[in-house]
Amino acid sequence: MFQLARGATGFRGAKDDLLPETDLQAFRAAWYMAARVTGGQVGEFVRQAYPRSFHTATVVERNGTHVVVLCHAYLPLIAFAAADPRPGYVDEFQDPPVWSNIFTDAGFTVMSAHLLNSPLSQVDTSDLRPAEWMQIRYWRATRLGEVLFNSWD
Repeated sequence: MFQLARGATGFRGAKDDLLPETDLQAFRAAWYMAARVTGGQVGEFVRQAYPRSFHTATVVERNGTHVVVLCHAYLPLIAFAAADPRPGYVDEFQDPPVWSNIFTDAGFTVMSAHLLNSPLSQVDTSDLRPAEWMQIRYWRATRLGEVLFNSWD
C-alpha cells in the first residue's frame, strides 16, 4: 500500500512545520540526463508556483515526442502526463518511459499511471494533517494523483 507523506497536498496548517522541498537541483540534473539519454533535448521547465503543488519539465525525444515530467514540489515524487496539465488538476497520467530510471537513480520515486489513478481508499493516508484533509474534501479528490499533483487554491 502506497503511503502518502505529510505535505502530499502541498498544504499545511498554520501551526504545522514548514513542508520540506524537493531537491530541485537533483531533479534538473536528472531531467537534462533524460534528454541526453533519449537523444533529444530539454524543453520547457516551469517552476512550481502557487497554487500548483508541482514543477513541470518537458523532454523532447529524438523523434519529436514531448514527454511532460511532473515533479512534486515537496516530496521526491515523479509522474508523467500526456500533455501540459490543465488548470486545477492533472487528469491524464502516463506510465513512465523506459528512461525514467534516471529519476529513480537520482533519488526520486517514479509513479505509474495505475498507482496515480488508485482510489484514496487504497492508499495509506495516516500521515496527512487536518489541513490537508480539509483540502481533499473541499476539492472532492478521490484518486492519489489528484491529491499529489494539484493546483488547488
